[in-house]
Amino acid sequence: MENNICRALPPDPQAGSQPIDIRHMAMVDYDQALFLQKELAEKRSLGQIPDTLLLLEHPPTYTLGVRGGRDHFLVPVEELQARGAIIRRADRGGLVTFHGPGQVVGYPVMDVHARFRDITEYVHCLEQVVIETLAAFDICAGRIAGYRGVWTRDRKIAAVGIRVDASGISSHGFALNANTDLWHFEAIVACGIAGKAVTSMAAELNQPVDMEQIYQVIQKVFLRIFHGNTKKQDR
Repeated sequence: MENNICRALPPDPQAGSQPIDIRHMAMVDYDQALFLQKELAEKRSLGQIPDTLLLLEHPPTYTLGVRGGRDHFLVPVEELQARGAIIRRADRGGLVTFHGPGQVVGYPVMDVHARFRDITEYVHCLEQVVIETLAAFDICAGRIAGYRGVWTRDRKIAAVGIRVDASGISSHGFALNANTDLWHFEAIVACGIAGKAVTSMAAELNQPVDMEQIYQVIQKVFLRIFHGNTKKQDR
């Protein structure tokens, strides 16, 4: 298992740490979150807001990335919809994944070009945020060569799928399974990876985890790795 160290570009010594607006939003509809990301990305490209991290959960939602297709569903889509899930096409990289209650989703809307030398380095830093968050809960995790996301043993515990627009502004991000109902992943070939199981923090620890504690740890780790200081927090 790989554990590459990510390296964000250091901030300008004269400017100090760059502000990062962290918004803890709890449960948010997927379409609403997508609209908000687009709105924030436009404002960020114009320099009207600082880099921003949205932390939230979604109602049951399956999303297909730019390369995703319905052939990655193992259960009829109509059955999933009858169970209350929605299906959405997303403009991120990757294939199909699931978002739902008990999963911590992080959407950074930031100027990637200002903080990183390339997109790969940015992705590694997102993965590192999750790896170090899990370590705080005594869960050993890392990367597997050839695959995105974060893994513990050979089980995927967090997905990463991003988009960086022509202005260098990011959207989408990471999804960490905390208390997620893992049945939802049995209905898909998660991220197009056959033969690899999906797990959660609760499954690894054999007990539910405190969501508020996870949010607090992620915020602290994110700010340190991204050389930021928090401007404000909205709930």
